[in-house]
This record gives sequence, C-alpha cells and structure tokens, in this order.
Amino acid sequence: MSTQYDDMLYIPHHVSPTKPQMSMADRAAQFSPFAALTGHDAAIKETARLTDRKTELTEDALNALNSKFQTLSQHIHDRSEVSITYFRPDERKAGGSYVTVCGVVRKIDSIHRVIQMMNGTIIPADDVSDIRFDII
Repeated sequence: MSTQYDDMLYIPHHVSPTKPQMSMADRAAQFSPFAALTGHDAAIKETARLTDRKTELTEDALNALNSKFQTLSQHIHDRSEVSITYFRPDERKAGGSYVTVCGVVRKIDSIHRVIQMMNGTIIPADDVSDIRFDII
C-alpha cells in the first residue's frame, strides 16, 4: 500500500552545518510548562492552610488558670519545668494555632502581661490557655 508521503520515509534527518545541535535537556525545556501566574500556587496553598480560632475560657477555667499563675509566680525561683499552652495568632490570616512551650520561666511581667521563658520565648499572658507544672 503506498501513500503520497512514501518518498519522505527514507530521507535522512537534516543536520545544520553552521548551528550546533541542541541538547536533549534544552529541547525538553522548550515544551515544559511555565508559571503564567507567578505566585498563584503560593496563594492557593496559603488559602488552603488551616488555622484555629481562639477559644474563650469559661469562668471556672479562668479561675483555675489564675490560681496556677499565682502558684507559678510564688515558686518562680524554684526553676521548675513548666509547660504552657497558648494561642499564637497567625501573621497572614485570621485565626492562629495553639502552641505548647516547655521550659523554665524566667520572669512574669504583670505590667506588660507577658511570661518570659529562659529560652527567650515571650508569651502573652492573655493568650495562655493552660499551665502545667510540678512544684515540689
């Protein structure tokens, strides 16, 4: 069976005598996709990232937390290991996440309402949701 293009089947591939042949990697790069909308992927990932809402503590939970604050401030010089859970607001979108920091409390600043840890972490006292420690 012959077609009108049979005469082209056996023609040798053209090689330019003046231009070097393109490498396979460069040739493949011509056909690779490109980001037509720069930053679009990052915007989609940021939108898909989930954040938590800050929960308001009940009256009983606030009283228990205040009691723990008082006990902690009385025994701050014992250098006991403390675990503090607090809400850290997200820098880019509404909400945030709950973070637990373990370490030794350096200072409780009641004027600025912050807790300063030995490792340099500064925790806003208003964002604290739980404190755990073993006072001996």
